[in-house]
Amino acid sequence: MSGNHRDSLSATVFLIILFMLIGTGAAFGEGAASVAGSGGAIWGADYFPDVPLVTHEGKKVRFFSDLIKNKVVAINFIYTNCPDACSLETARLREVQKILGERVGRDVFIYSITIDPAYDTPEVLKRYAEKFQIGPGWLFLTGKEADITLLRKKFGLYNEEGRSEKLQEHNLSNIIGNQATGQWMKSSPYENPYVLATQLGSWLHNWKMPPGARKDYSDAPQIRNISKGEELFRARCSACHTIGAEDAAGTKVRPIGPDLLNVTRKRDRTWLIRWMKEPDIMLAEKDPLAITLLAEYNGVPMPNLKLNSTDIQDLFEYIEEESHRAEHHRHGEHEHHHH
Repeated sequence: MSGNHRDSLSATVFLIILFMLIGTGAAFGEGAASVAGSGGAIWGADYFPDVPLVTHEGKKVRFFSDLIKNKVVAINFIYTNCPDACSLETARLREVQKILGERVGRDVFIYSITIDPAYDTPEVLKRYAEKFQIGPGWLFLTGKEADITLLRKKFGLYNEEGRSEKLQEHNLSNIIGNQATGQWMKSSPYENPYVLATQLGSWLHNWKMPPGARKDYSDAPQIRNISKGEELFRARCSACHTIGAEDAAGTKVRPIGPDLLNVTRKRDRTWLIRWMKEPDIMLAEKDPLAITLLAEYNGVPMPNLKLNSTDIQDLFEYIEEESHRAEHHRHGEHEHHHH
């Protein structure tokens, strides 16, 4: 985990320990039933408020009884105008949804709750979900501000000091859990989507995988020594971007951002460096290229990922290496067809 992660996710570790102390036993072995009973009871209706919320489809639901009771869930708090990592979190969870496939909405549920209910009406949330082509089993929710703040406090995601809290400073963690067994933990939005999918699909289901679900993991990245640039690309960029992907056109879900093959050669370097550092400012200034890209990619803005010059240099090197490899691969196939 690089230093950058520590800035944006300072509180992450704190609650993992707290949550895992309760009910971890439920995931392993014999005493599951008794531990599950107590874990579920501790983190039950007495702990979680049954506040009313409204879905992006305009349906009224109750937080505990309709959304989390006896379910395995991933929950995050976002707002649709967020210039930073909310769109990255949404893109990352979209990858998790793709990996888990039809299980989302069946035995795993995803909920994104707005922290800006004044702006994020059900209609606004519906447009946001459509922008990211969100599939079934994932609800975007709004409600009364006081009720949403109460939920954030219950999940340890509310900064008590910052009462006049700026939206940008909201805690970026996802929460994943199984209400019945009382297993809950925080996870970073930079988490590898395969790790998150395994936690939601296996660990929280006491390692019971439905038959045939294993094949979804065949394209998980191989473990090997990876460069700083690749690590950054996977954590910050891969949820929205590919480098020379040929299969992107074949899939129903379109990529959130442009393919980055040879982007360091195609774009003016000074422009590109600034774009990676402060895309929010460039969009606010109505930079013509930034505005064109925004329109072309469904109105999803590039988030400000808090990258420094070294990070950007490392990413450029990785993108250049991958572009070279992708072109080499294509060239080889081209030659092969000619013979």
